Amino acid sequence: MRLAAPPGLRALAWPPASQLLAAGLAAVLLALWLAGLGLAPLFDVDEGAFAEASREMLASGDWLHTTLNGADRFDKPILVYWLQAGSLWLLGTTELAVRLPSALCAWAWCLATAAFVGPRWGWRAAVASAVVLATSLGPLLIGRAATADALLNLLIALTLFDLWRGLEGGDGHAGRLAWRRAWVWAGLGLLAKGPVAVVVPAGALLLWAASQGRPAWRSLWLAARDWRGPLIAVVIALPWYAYALHRHGQAFVDGFFLRHNLQRFSGPLEGHGGGAFYHLLLLPLLLLPWTPLLVPLLRQWRRWWQAPNGRFLLAWALFVLGFFSISGTKLPHYMLYGITPLAVLLGCVLCTGTRAAGLAVLACCAGLVALGAASPWLLAGAVHRWGDGFWRAMLAGPGLPPGPNLGVAVLVGLLLLAAAVWLWRQPRQAAAATLVAALAAAQWCSLQVLPWWGQALQGPTKALALQAAAQGGGLVQWQLHQPSAGFYRGQPVPRRAPQAGELALTRADRLPPGARVLQQQGALALVALPAGVQP
Repeated sequence: MRLAAPPGLRALAWPPASQLLAAGLAAVLLALWLAGLGLAPLFDVDEGAFAEASREMLASGDWLHTTLNGADRFDKPILVYWLQAGSLWLLGTTELAVRLPSALCAWAWCLATAAFVGPRWGWRAAVASAVVLATSLGPLLIGRAATADALLNLLIALTLFDLWRGLEGGDGHAGRLAWRRAWVWAGLGLLAKGPVAVVVPAGALLLWAASQGRPAWRSLWLAARDWRGPLIAVVIALPWYAYALHRHGQAFVDGFFLRHNLQRFSGPLEGHGGGAFYHLLLLPLLLLPWTPLLVPLLRQWRRWWQAPNGRFLLAWALFVLGFFSISGTKLPHYMLYGITPLAVLLGCVLCTGTRAAGLAVLACCAGLVALGAASPWLLAGAVHRWGDGFWRAMLAGPGLPPGPNLGVAVLVGLLLLAAAVWLWRQPRQAAAATLVAALAAAQWCSLQVLPWWGQALQGPTKALALQAAAQGGGLVQWQLHQPSAGFYRGQPVPRRAPQAGELALTRADRLPPGARVLQQQGALALVALPAGVQP
């Protein structure tokens, strides 16, 4: 059985110039993802922990296990650490090197989306969907972070894209090949972040089948009869899991399966909770500046729901929203597992959108640029109103780095104004105008805003860790959890009270009597304890 769209959404062939177009799109998106990748210090806690664990893997030569500051780390499986450690080996211990795997995964994520959309909705929709995905705030941030999430989103998208290709191909050779590729991506996903890499594709597909009826279940049954697919995933993922279980035993079961999977779903882990509408309310923020397009999408939802492939995209997004809404632990990046189908839908909506929708997107782009330019004032006001003494000392105005370049902000603003004039005079070019504007706003964030926030929040940790490395001797984190300190120090920095003769990275407001401050940055201090002084 082959699944096809109804006439209103029937697949469109790519034009002869599509290869040149695809090359141009790939180059533009690669430039977007690589721009300013190493300008910001690592953000603690997540980026610092992944980066330091990868650095320790490379330093130890043990490529089958991860540690953080010398202690076993069971948070995530092994694949992302292999990629990051390999990049560090090739390029050195830098922020760019440890973030590069995520950026390349995000790039591939966008290109895979375009390749899926093009044969089904046309090349304009393919370009629009890829750019919407790349310039939405959530993917833009996660694709520049040294964590496992860009890799996981790529693998989830590849899995679901090939599952759909398998259903389209039926029980023929093309269908079986696509289905087996989906199992390859799922197996790699198990090595990237664990069971969620299978839960999301399986849940989305089952929700679609349940809404579609008997023909869909028959298609799933024909595909599921191929036992070679699951075997491929097992062959990919099982060896490392078996090794970890053999090496660590119950500690691995407790740390990975129970704590970071079951407990994460059953309750708020590490205080990351939220209400039932957490992800629904967060979604418009993650989709900025494309949020206004949700309005015409909601108006057209019946049209999309009537098409099997449109229903598939909606089921994918709805399953992620529902599943993680009932999860006990709630984090912003969980909803990103369902943002790919929304980017496709919004990209298609953009290609047929109105002048008003395009102007609303441009207004959101302008708002993001303005907020980025005002970052120093916004941060100072927020800290003064809500911050405790530690953050007020850390982010005091005189200690902040120079703000984003206002001259660049003005230039980007003028480009947005030109795009608005272009759109107003040529409504048929609304998609092109808004895509160019969104790319400009995204580059502004990448080259100016994110580096400023990184220096403001993480600059002191980096500076003091480098100072400690220059002085030599032992270093510990005392009353802090800043794992990036070990990355910049070049050695593990354990979390414990210092001993005599050791340096400690600590809060300046919690120093014991007699501690000697070697250097202070904001509210952080590098201190030494003379003999006889107790922490």
